[in-house]
Amino acid sequence: MGAMNKRELAKAVAVQADVELKTVITVIDGFTDVVTAVVSKGEPVSIPGFAKFVKVNRAARMGRNPATGEAIRIKASKKARITPVKAFKDAVLAPATAPKLAKGAYPTNEAAVAAAGKSAAPAAAKKAPARAAKKAPARKAATARKAAKRAPARKAPAKRAPAKRAAKR
Repeated sequence: MGAMNKRELAKAVAVQADVELKTVITVIDGFTDVVTAVVSKGEPVSIPGFAKFVKVNRAARMGRNPATGEAIRIKASKKARITPVKAFKDAVLAPATAPKLAKGAYPTNEAAVAAAGKSAAPAAAKKAPARAAKKAPARKAATARKAAKRAPARKAPAKRAPAKRAAKR
């Protein structure tokens, strides 16, 4: 498997969070827009347990041309720096400590992606009336029924392969 792209990430998040794929894509787009806009203004964005996004101003300095050895001036510049925080690094270095994903989140299962976000609303609608309804009184235990005894299962005899015929020379 290669690097996970935006679409694969959205599918995995949809299954993990049990949210519709459309919603997840909108949230990912919003997340990247907000982080980009805030960091471009010079403010750092920190997500505890994941990463820190910062704009770094690099000062002008003297460098060397590797081909000629001549000293050259390198202009001041601005860079984006994304630093993983300790919890993220620990999870990457020791996969046993990484969060457990829902079944079908990664590798992505198309059936799980299609079902994501659809189970939450109907389940909540079904549970609400059940709370309001009064429970029926418990029934008395029925007389014990004897289970019919069954003969143990027998193994079927192995089928024999047809005999090979000797080739004439």
